[in-house]
Amino acid sequence: MDLISILTPLFFTLVAVGTVIGIIFGAIPGMTATMAVAVCLPLTYSLGLENGLALLLGLYVGGISGGLVPAILLNIPGTPSSITTTLDGYPMTMAGEGENALKIGIISSVIGGLISLAALYLFAPALADFAIKFSYIEKFLIIFFALTVMAALSSSLLVGIFSGVLGIFISLIGAYDISRGGNGELRLVPEFLEYYLESGFSLLPVLIGLFGLATILIEAENGMPEGQGLSGVKIAKGKPFRLSVFKGQIINLIRSSGIGTFVGILPGVGGSAASILAYSQEKNFSRHPERFGKGEPAGVIASESANNGLTGGALVPLLSLGIPGDSTTAILIGAFTLQGIQVGPLFIGNNPVTWDAMIIAMLAANLVMFLVMIFAIRHIAKVVSVPKNILFPIILMMCVVGAYTINYGVMFDVWTLLIFGLFGYLAHKIGLEIAPFIIGFILGPSAEIYFVKSLESFGTLSIFFTKSWIAVLLWVLIALSIGFSIMVSRKTKKMR
Repeated sequence: MDLISILTPLFFTLVAVGTVIGIIFGAIPGMTATMAVAVCLPLTYSLGLENGLALLLGLYVGGISGGLVPAILLNIPGTPSSITTTLDGYPMTMAGEGENALKIGIISSVIGGLISLAALYLFAPALADFAIKFSYIEKFLIIFFALTVMAALSSSLLVGIFSGVLGIFISLIGAYDISRGGNGELRLVPEFLEYYLESGFSLLPVLIGLFGLATILIEAENGMPEGQGLSGVKIAKGKPFRLSVFKGQIINLIRSSGIGTFVGILPGVGGSAASILAYSQEKNFSRHPERFGKGEPAGVIASESANNGLTGGALVPLLSLGIPGDSTTAILIGAFTLQGIQVGPLFIGNNPVTWDAMIIAMLAANLVMFLVMIFAIRHIAKVVSVPKNILFPIILMMCVVGAYTINYGVMFDVWTLLIFGLFGYLAHKIGLEIAPFIIGFILGPSAEIYFVKSLESFGTLSIFFTKSWIAVLLWVLIALSIGFSIMVSRKTKKMR
């Protein structure tokens, strides 16, 4: 079968439908790209391999991109990789610039996706060979590098570090799994919660609680002025969008997209680390780091170009090594399995037509995502003009439904939503930093696994410094990141 016979109207229709559904899933808190792909996976059996992949890749691109909508408008990351988008996107909304923030995020998303796709197509074999060199030591160091940005994301160095360490501590609740080098025993779990917390707190209910319920509680405390939306924001009063906002941001776009692609290649690190790294590096290199977290467009550009850069990067280990780059690409393995095809080093050579079809599907999905979101943005933005007494119950219902359905009907996830919603509200009151807390919570378990596995393999801490030139390079980056964080902290104190 040649490529022309595959590129039918049905093929492109499936890409478009998948992308639109993915955007909807990504825009609803709790309904992630991973869930969209999982729900639609059985449909691929009757569609055939190429058409099935067209649908799933559309869902993947649309789901990752759609997460910016609630992140910017409601301070609720639609996907974990949209966490850093909330840091500047939501303040822009609060300042009446929600529509501009959305358009900045959409353009950054499509650029990040296309740069990542070009890297996938042109350099997949070389990038895969490089990723193979990463042992547990290098994987631990890349996560440690991500953890060092906690200070860079914080208004106070010590508060940021404390918040991040607290997130790591809570992430370790649950069974100390044998696969992590443990003994299978439960840690930090009361006896009456052993059944529910065997695997620890589920990530999505935690995110929805911290960024959804906590926001509702904080905003509700401010009252509900008649006829006003979230915090009184009216999108129509914002300045008209101009492409000039991207002036001077070319390096930011390329660097952040590259970080997203590179992190995507590393199996299991995920989009959260990609957007966190890109955001922190842009803040470190910025001439005005004090603007970040207060509605700085460069922060939205860095976050969205990085998490969409993940889409192409995560496919590199999947197609070249048979190892999924993230949870969504792990589900894509099921599509290949349904068709009796094994992904791995021989996949591209043995299936050139399928490989080309995937590249075209990804390209079409990015273009459809851009066109759909950029022209429908005014309608999407209207959600923030809904009065609070209407909007809050709807958001709360979406949060509860999303938390309940994310693990297919676990009531304890709703309690998790409530617990972390109240924690987020109290953290706001006492001055704890939520962003470093979330960073620690997400990356803590993986850091533990790679650290323990490294010690099991080599038995000495010195191996973290002497294993390879890659490890040495990562230590240099860690030192630079810490140094930049200290410099930014001192500069901020002098400006106060």
